[in-house]
Amino acid sequence: MKLTFFGGAGTVTGSKILLETETKKLLIDCGLFQGLKELRLKNWEEFPVEFKNIDEVFLTHAHLDHSGYLPILTKNGYKGAINCTQATKELT
Repeated sequence: MKLTFFGGAGTVTGSKILLETETKKLLIDCGLFQGLKELRLKNWEEFPVEFKNIDEVFLTHAHLDHSGYLPILTKNGYKGAINCTQATKELT
């Protein structure tokens, strides 16, 4: 198992954690970077994993820094499940 942090480390926004097993790639949270312009520009950087290769997404909650990147993910090839609580689903 391997965990890679693509946000929410070094800053409190842009939470994206990739959990890889031998057979799956799971994205935990899919957040936007917010705040200073230098952080917001990270939202347009190429993501190091092809979106179509992510098997499932799990959202911890609906805040933009945890779910706001979903439109970019789905627009660019992600077709898998998005798992979250009913409350998060209603807010995103």
